[in-house]
Amino acid sequence: MRILVIGGSVFLGRAIVEDALGRGHEVTTFNRGRSGPDLPGVEAVHGDREVAADLERLVDGRRWDAVVDVCGFTPRVVLDSVRALSGHAAQYTFISSISAYADWPAKPGVTEESPLFDCPPDAEADFGEYGVLKAGCERAVEQHFDGAALIVQPGLILGPHENVGRLPWWLTRIAKGGRVLAPGDPGLPIQLIDARDIAAFTVTQAANGAAGRYMTGGVPGNATFGSWLGACVEVTGSDAELVWVDDRFLLDRDVQEWTELPLWATSEAGAGVWSHSSAKALAAGLTCRPVGETVRDTWEWLKDVPEERRSFGSQRLRHGIDPDKEARILAEWDARS
Repeated sequence: MRILVIGGSVFLGRAIVEDALGRGHEVTTFNRGRSGPDLPGVEAVHGDREVAADLERLVDGRRWDAVVDVCGFTPRVVLDSVRALSGHAAQYTFISSISAYADWPAKPGVTEESPLFDCPPDAEADFGEYGVLKAGCERAVEQHFDGAALIVQPGLILGPHENVGRLPWWLTRIAKGGRVLAPGDPGLPIQLIDARDIAAFTVTQAANGAAGRYMTGGVPGNATFGSWLGACVEVTGSDAELVWVDDRFLLDRDVQEWTELPLWATSEAGAGVWSHSSAKALAAGLTCRPVGETVRDTWEWLKDVPEERRSFGSQRLRHGIDPDKEARILAEWDARS
């Protein structure tokens, strides 16, 4: 197959390119050449999808069997891309997010039939937040690739080369050892998925010309918060002691859910955060490796990256709690009566 990957140089996009190349597909990547290097073996086209001339240069004389759009965040921008690619590709796969559903994470049991946020396909970036805009992006793709649009909606993605910074922050913190603030209930079932497993599913479905919407959040309950952080202790070989602190105790001390202690979410804010269904994707062939394998492989990659070069998010959304704040909360937890 001839596959165009919009993005393709970091994390999930990188995994998709790697998987496609491994199967012998011909891969073109289209990105600005800023986020990371293109993998060897691709036809790399550098340009900005927000520049009409760059899109025209991309499609000139080219046609693909499938497009995989990994970096679409603004509906109007995605709409311009699908308009340019209409007639140059047989199928369009858009990597969306479970965040596109209006009921997530507040309500348990979200499926592909749950309502999306209301967002038009030509909305600009100021129309709403991330999930709202993803819903609009989905509509932009479906508008121009009716019957040939595949929407992949990941849940919480981990794995080697993660640039979001959730698992890398925990591994970095735990590798330093000592008493580590661990949030909430260690027995809480969570649902994680490796980027490489989403990549394999995406490439397979694209190659089959699949259409429709697939939630790819992994197997419900494939880890607990305790087993996940325990795996981090094991692979790093540190002397870290996980100190489990009650949700309410943390909330009362203004610890920010999801960011200061990555992946921590209380039932007050997200009753359904770990209960969405990937049954449709699993029935269609999605397979998920054990979470412990993901943690191990991520550490094998991360330990060779100097700490000052590790990504724990962006300037807008950075993960991890301040060491002094962590120490203060642990001391207060020890002193409780």
